[in-house]
Amino acid sequence: MFLNCKMLIKNELFVIVCGSMAIASDEATSICSHCDRSIPSTNIDLHYVHCSRNLERCKHCGDMVPKKHAEEHYLNTHASVSCSLCSETMEREILAVHRGENCPQRIVTCEFCEFPLPAIDLSEHQEVCGNRTELCHLCRRYIRLRERNDHEASCNGVSYNSAGVPDNTVNPSRRDARAAERERGRQRRRPPQEFSQRRVLFTIAITGIAVILGSLFFQRKTENSEMH
Repeated sequence: MFLNCKMLIKNELFVIVCGSMAIASDEATSICSHCDRSIPSTNIDLHYVHCSRNLERCKHCGDMVPKKHAEEHYLNTHASVSCSLCSETMEREILAVHRGENCPQRIVTCEFCEFPLPAIDLSEHQEVCGNRTELCHLCRRYIRLRERNDHEASCNGVSYNSAGVPDNTVNPSRRDARAAERERGRQRRRPPQEFSQRRVLFTIAITGIAVILGSLFFQRKTENSEMH
């Protein structure tokens, strides 16, 4: 009987505790005037003291940041910096996006010749470069580079004479070679980014060699002048 009484008491306590939790979860909330967060009304005073003592609102983005890290937050996020490529001034947090997507002096590659050049010059360059022609080895016609992909998708391997009439003397095996020719064309195209990196590294290497040779030539010329 004693054991049953203890179990009954424990069950009643469990019900009471669970009921308190339910009440706590449904209690009213208040908005903290410092951080604008919704806080249970029973804890609002304690929360406000802690919040106002340790947090402050950033004047630039409105985020709540710890007061001891406020200066670090500003320097890493909102401090003004200049783009090393175009000298435009902006907040530090958008510098990476600017240099990768928006900077007019960022290096991009021409889709036709894969030559690296500043983004600001790309449109004018591609307008000229895309009008260059290339011989199609299937139909023996010269195709503009800007039309090359569409042509390869529709080329049936039939060549035309000077009057624009299909030349029926074309070797039929040329049609069969279409798939192989397209595959070789795809293999010839290297990823623009890889090509650009190799072109830049090659340019840097050539420039370095030229500087070294120039320095040696100038040093030798100076020594000869001193001897005379």
